[in-house]
Amino acid sequence: MTDILMPALSPTMEEGGLAKWLVKPGDTVTPGQIIAEIETDKATMEVEAVDEGVVEALLVEAGAQGVKVNTPIARLRGEGAPPITSPANGGGAERSEAEGASPPPPRPLSQPAADSSPAGGGAKAGERIAASPLAKRIAQQAGIDLAGLKGSGPHGRIVKADVEAAMGRAPAQATAAPNGSRALTVPASAPKTLEQMGVAPGSYDLVPLDMMRRTIARRMTDSFRDIPHFPLTIDLEIDKLLKARAEINARFADQGVKISVNDILIKACALALMRVPESNASYSPEGIALHHHADVAVAVAIDGGLITPIIRAAETKGLAAISAEMADLAQRARDRKLKPHEYQGGTFSLSNLGMMGIKSFASILNEPQGMIMSVGAGEKRPIVKNDALAIATVMTVTLTCDHRVVDGAIGSAFLKAFRGFIEDPMSMLL
Repeated sequence: MTDILMPALSPTMEEGGLAKWLVKPGDTVTPGQIIAEIETDKATMEVEAVDEGVVEALLVEAGAQGVKVNTPIARLRGEGAPPITSPANGGGAERSEAEGASPPPPRPLSQPAADSSPAGGGAKAGERIAASPLAKRIAQQAGIDLAGLKGSGPHGRIVKADVEAAMGRAPAQATAAPNGSRALTVPASAPKTLEQMGVAPGSYDLVPLDMMRRTIARRMTDSFRDIPHFPLTIDLEIDKLLKARAEINARFADQGVKISVNDILIKACALALMRVPESNASYSPEGIALHHHADVAVAVAIDGGLITPIIRAAETKGLAAISAEMADLAQRARDRKLKPHEYQGGTFSLSNLGMMGIKSFASILNEPQGMIMSVGAGEKRPIVKNDALAIATVMTVTLTCDHRVVDGAIGSAFLKAFRGFIEDPMSMLL
């Protein structure tokens, strides 16, 4: 027997969703054959078989979410080997909560699991409680009595989600105080429910978190909590930039060229990173990584979240090339067809909300990048020029810096170089 494991489709992938099976029990598969579609936090990707054999069982149902990397999702037997008696195709659904334990041998669907309990509610007195090992461990740590829980897993089995839900509504637990009295405490890891925070039950609709939202929530929380960051904000006059853009688009319209302000910003950021190489850096425990190229990640809004496709070596590309590449990446991002190398890594991020009328904002750092620039709307504002009041198109940008890598002096030097390219676009030709 050979187990097919949940693959790690990117270096940062910890879990995924099994979107679709393209094989069924009894099918013969060969190396290279596409057998399933897996959902990561950013895309849906096809998975190929590595071994040859006959599908004995599908251990995770199509549509399952939160399946941990390296969890068995299917089982193959060698071609010509006898099948296991009464294989249970659906019985493997109990593996949808990925816990890493060796899968139980398949059993007939008509027979309940050895540790199963009635699906209608908690276990009766003296009856064995059906719970996954992970659920048991979390419950023990949180002081939750499994006997009173209703399992949502196969055959009423209690799974991780059931314990976590119970933790959210768990009453205070009695613990012994030093003086012998009983003190009431709530498990430190217990998350608060909306009801505990004063929101009336039934007053809202709950949309379950998909893989993208889970990953965004985790990564942004980690970044905001763990990275010492600070903002630098400047105003830029962009009248010359807008004029240059209009002239380029008019001159090359017959060649299908249509440059956006964002395309020019990408180029200016890349050139500024090359002008101030200390700013084109990432923190690592081994040291500060100074990158050879400016790989500019650009935030693109898609259904259910955000993704940052990357223009690699942007300092080497002209505006027309950047425009065409960005249009292709953005479209494939919305279709969830990007490959991991097209949105992972990068040396710098750019997020533009100007087209939505946002004047200024600050973004959260996207590791491993040392800086992220937030771009607001260009608008007519009064300015003082040569001691006289004037009108100019002004855009506010905020640079969020990882202080472990980019201090105030380096961040300021980057913004000075960036300002030079934006306010005098012709300098980008040098």
